[in-house]
Amino acid sequence: MAKSLEFHPAAATEAEQATTWYLERSPHAAQRFVEELAQALDLITQAPDRWPRGPEDTRRILLRRFPFAVVYREEQSVIQVVAVAHGRRKPGYWRDRH
Repeated sequence: MAKSLEFHPAAATEAEQATTWYLERSPHAAQRFVEELAQALDLITQAPDRWPRGPEDTRRILLRRFPFAVVYREEQSVIQVVAVAHGRRKPGYWRDRH
C-alpha cells in the first residue's frame, strides 16, 4: 500500500508561491507547472526508493520542464515533502526542516 504524502509547511508555501509566480505570467505555464508537480508526487508515492538518497536522508526528483526539485523524506507512515526547491536557490537551504 502506498504511503500518503505530507507537505512540510514551508514546502507547501514554496509550491504555492511558484504556482502564483507562473500564474502571474501565464495561466498555461501555471497549469503545466501544477500538472508536472502532481506527476512527480505520483511517481514518488508509487516508488519512493527510485531516486538516490541525499543529505539528511532525503531524496529528490527533478521536474522536467521547470527548474524545481521535489525534495522528500520517507518516514515510517508517510512521505514528507521537505521542499519544492528552485534550482537557483542556495543548495540545501531546507536541511533543517523536520
